[in-house]
Amino acid sequence: MSKAIKILSFILIPIYYLIISVRNFLFDAKVFKSLGVNAKVISIGNIVVGGSGKTPFVIYISKLLKKLGWKPSVLSRGYGRKSRGYLLVSGDGKNIIDVEKCGDEIYQTVMECEIPAAVSERRIEGAVKLLKEVDTNVIVLDDAFQHRWIKRDLDFVLIDKSFLTNKSIFTQSLLPAGSMREPLKSIQRASAIILNKKFSNENNSSFDNQLKKFNKPIFTAYYKAISFVDMTRKTEHSLDEFNGQNSLVISGIANPTSFLTILSKTGVNTKNQLIFKDHKNYTTKEVQQIRKTFYSTNAHSVVTTEKDAVKLLKFAREFDDIDIFYLKISMLIENEESFIEFLKNNLN
Repeated sequence: MSKAIKILSFILIPIYYLIISVRNFLFDAKVFKSLGVNAKVISIGNIVVGGSGKTPFVIYISKLLKKLGWKPSVLSRGYGRKSRGYLLVSGDGKNIIDVEKCGDEIYQTVMECEIPAAVSERRIEGAVKLLKEVDTNVIVLDDAFQHRWIKRDLDFVLIDKSFLTNKSIFTQSLLPAGSMREPLKSIQRASAIILNKKFSNENNSSFDNQLKKFNKPIFTAYYKAISFVDMTRKTEHSLDEFNGQNSLVISGIANPTSFLTILSKTGVNTKNQLIFKDHKNYTTKEVQQIRKTFYSTNAHSVVTTEKDAVKLLKFAREFDDIDIFYLKISMLIENEESFIEFLKNNLN
């Protein structure tokens, strides 16, 4: 969207604000009713469009729930998928349907966590069907803060620290001019705030102060690079092996800046880049573009995100002469013991 169109779209903000305000009022007044299901429900969401770390946090909390003895499953809308309606992605956490049918984020989640999962635009309908098909006692809803038709036991809202530091009117304004789905005051209905500060060595006191006014528990999250994984062979390589390596970086995620920063911190030369739009569905055209750029830059390898790797894998034959690795990243919570205690108290 051009800057001129964005400026003109500011006149639509009052209309958008009225619509979401009326909708939230009807839910708060119990005119619109949130329906419960026969399982615990944890919602992961945010108040802005684009990446805030929802998928890494869904993976983190799903693994944690398994560790604590729960039987988690994940329900997502399946953004970017080439299908509609309810679809079981995996019943056992191992056998997964094609990534194009379910979407890259839920596919990555199942690969990482090995838990049942499904996609459905209608969350209440999807939850009911999922409970009939798999053995689960807690459903993790991906990107569901605005989907209030389903009752939840916990409502986590992720806030990216870059959103708090970016004072641009095009960022901290409501749609369609800005990037906010809802006003900041909507955080009041959350159970807790997850502040994604991205990197462990960053001071987050100034960010905390901006969020303390909501009087909600605040937990701080950050990313940690684990290893590089060969896309086709699935072999893991240490971060040190890529120190100083001249790689072609491929990214098709909402906010590639964090990915590029983490790569730089591991010593990868990120000068050569191909940045695509979020949820990029790769075709032969992009494969040829990647191959051409790889050889023209004399790169040693291609490095991408795990989210992109699950979609590039179907072109493994076309890339048989190129080494492609994805950076395995985990999200961690500072003071995890307090977070676990909060989780237990609200689920038990």
